Amino acid sequence: MRFLVLILLLAQSTVLFGQYHFSGQVSAENNGNSIYLSLVEDYRKSGRVYLDQIVQKSEVDSLGHFSFEGNNLNDQNRIYRIHLDGCSDNTGSNHFLGRCNNSKNVLFIANNKDTVSFPTSFEDQSLCTITSTNPKSGLLLEIDGLKEHMAYDFADYPSEANKKLNLDKWFQTLHNFGKEVNEPLAELYIYDFLSDKRNETFRFYLEDLTINDYYDNLSERLSNTYPEAEFTQQYQAEITTDEDLASFSRPQSSKWNRTIIALLAVSLLGNFLFFLGKRKKDSTSELLEKLTPQEQKIVNLILQNKTNKEIASELFVSVSTIKTHINNLYKKLDVTSRDEMALLFKK
Repeated sequence: MRFLVLILLLAQSTVLFGQYHFSGQVSAENNGNSIYLSLVEDYRKSGRVYLDQIVQKSEVDSLGHFSFEGNNLNDQNRIYRIHLDGCSDNTGSNHFLGRCNNSKNVLFIANNKDTVSFPTSFEDQSLCTITSTNPKSGLLLEIDGLKEHMAYDFADYPSEANKKLNLDKWFQTLHNFGKEVNEPLAELYIYDFLSDKRNETFRFYLEDLTINDYYDNLSERLSNTYPEAEFTQQYQAEITTDEDLASFSRPQSSKWNRTIIALLAVSLLGNFLFFLGKRKKDSTSELLEKLTPQEQKIVNLILQNKTNKEIASELFVSVSTIKTHINNLYKKLDVTSRDEMALLFKK
């Protein structure tokens, strides 16, 4: 009897001691390749890999297996990413491939007590199937499936009228899915997609924000479930700003009286003078927006008079990689030296 109790305790030790275990299998041709576990706290950074998100590194073995384990994760659910390094690596452990076309990654929800595995699918595809002790781990994959169906619908509705009907349908579908699964992290993943300024959904999102109480209700759900999390504060700040933007964008009444016109003229003049003073700063921001996050970091370090070696050390890459980035920066910014770059951003 004692032996049986001991076996049961050992089998559940990962739960008792808050031990997570994430493992999976990819094709054996990835033998020796690096694979990373990242924590995605900023939902606006869920679309690609960022160096500052990585919390653990491992390697794929000769059979294609990998694993991550420990007890240092949050006890509450968070969004994590497993990212496979599928590119050639000439710089050893410092290699970081934010834009490698051969890399694979998967987003999932987990916490410090979860056991999650990523078996290959029936089509021998990796990082596209999840089995987990946490029933919410695979929600982000389900949302990605809904987004694919949405894309097909958009292809079938080319007119503006049908596009609006389609947007109305899919906003409601995605919002309902988010509420039903009872996981605000999944709703944030949906919100990031629907409110992305680069998507066709953004204009409809602003209109929806002014008439739909879903967004305020999501704010309450986040506050109740994740009251101390940075992403809760980030979301609340974003919808406040977007509500102001949506109100400003609404059509106004044409019945202006002279007093309102005068006040408007004064306001416009003040705004003109204000934005005139900001023009140089804005032009610098526009230049930075053309650069990748990694290139922006390198520009900032160059402006701090860091050497190539110092920059490479700080960003955990090789000096040759930094030189390549700087050459690309020269081309993008149309400059030929560090001094010209400094003048460009210090104007």
